[in-house]
Amino acid sequence: MRRDEAAAILKLPEDQAIDKIIDLAEKADKYDQICADLSPTTPSGMKPPYLKPPGKKRKRKPGRKNGHPGACRPKPDKIDHYKEHILCNCPDCNNCLGEAVKDYKRCTEDLPPVEPQVTEHTVYGYWCSTCQKIVYAKVTDALPHAVLGLRLVVFTAWLHYLIGVSVNNIVRLLGVFASFTVTAGGLTQAWKNLASALKPVYDDIGKKVANAAVLNADETGWRINGITHWLWCFATGNLCYYVIDKSRGSPVVKKVFGTIFKGILICDFWGAYNKLCALAKQRCFYHLFTELLKVDKHNRSQLWKAFRKKLSRLLKDAIRLSNRRGQLKSEVFWQRKARLYKRLQQLTKTVSKDKDVKRLIKRLKRHQKELFTFLEHQGVSPYNNYGEQQMRKPAINRKISHQNRSDKGAKTQAILMTLFRSAELQKFNPVEVVLAMAKQSIDENASVEIDFKMAA
Repeated sequence: MRRDEAAAILKLPEDQAIDKIIDLAEKADKYDQICADLSPTTPSGMKPPYLKPPGKKRKRKPGRKNGHPGACRPKPDKIDHYKEHILCNCPDCNNCLGEAVKDYKRCTEDLPPVEPQVTEHTVYGYWCSTCQKIVYAKVTDALPHAVLGLRLVVFTAWLHYLIGVSVNNIVRLLGVFASFTVTAGGLTQAWKNLASALKPVYDDIGKKVANAAVLNADETGWRINGITHWLWCFATGNLCYYVIDKSRGSPVVKKVFGTIFKGILICDFWGAYNKLCALAKQRCFYHLFTELLKVDKHNRSQLWKAFRKKLSRLLKDAIRLSNRRGQLKSEVFWQRKARLYKRLQQLTKTVSKDKDVKRLIKRLKRHQKELFTFLEHQGVSPYNNYGEQQMRKPAINRKISHQNRSDKGAKTQAILMTLFRSAELQKFNPVEVVLAMAKQSIDENASVEIDFKMAA
């Protein structure tokens, strides 16, 4: 509250001023209760937005850095139309002009006017003497019994589930840009049918992710009809598998991987990953550094500062050693790595009366075999940034679409986000790839063969 607002309250009649002050006091009490219930380990998704600190602004100049080559639009491969622009009179003084004395060429690229195309399909039936029934040719331009074309359904699904355009804005976009009339309900039902047709591809991606060599995992809050659920993401170098579930516990992890994961899992310190047996796990260093910053805000004791300094130095030394792996001899690298393990073991034996120090020591003891996995296996990152990046687009979409209204809608969301994002990671055109997959699902004898690769 500003000073002038407080002065305005005091100028009110006595009864109104008292009521206003009591109301503000009740709000302050609720705020204090919420703050008291939160601990430094409370996940970000469970904190009210007004309690989160504002994001850090990056002080970076626009444009490319000095020394980097410039960028411009490439010259078109083909020219479809030619136009000549002539003048008969001067635009400044209206003087009559003679023949042109100079010219230059300029290419512009634009979209032509888009008009809906209506196709009437005549499907002939043939008697099969073997099957003793009439068989019909498959219509691969649309889903079974659908009146909306497959390309329109896939394109609008890409706009909604990956780009984050709301359903109502897609309806407006089609009406203005393509003079195409469609309802929000019609689009939503078409997307559900598309997801049902592509579910086998989604399940296949889940199997490949479960057998990946290196996997990033993360989760964030989601809502279905106002009830809190969780969006899980499991990502490899070129595959991304999304799951929406009511649980944030180990049952979801076991549903995806089973009880044993044969690869290396990169994740944060959430307890659900503790129940999974894996070849190795790498816990995210960024979450540890963030934890140190959180504790710094309320703990200024000397015990905490001494412990924090040792832990921070240990983590940074491990990162520096990983970056210099190719510059050091193997014997030197193994010696320094063994020294880091020894420092970690000594740090876990620290005895302290500070509550935050005790809590972090307990965490380090629990995960001491999962902190330096990136030193044991080349190509493994000490951070879970890649998993966090795969959550960025769904998090933006979450603010626009207000999540889902039903379990079937959530399943549609997970399937289509998985397919579009996996195609993007493999540098494919997501609309064309999913369109080809949908046609293949309609006609099993189609010649289209699209298969997402599994990360090495």
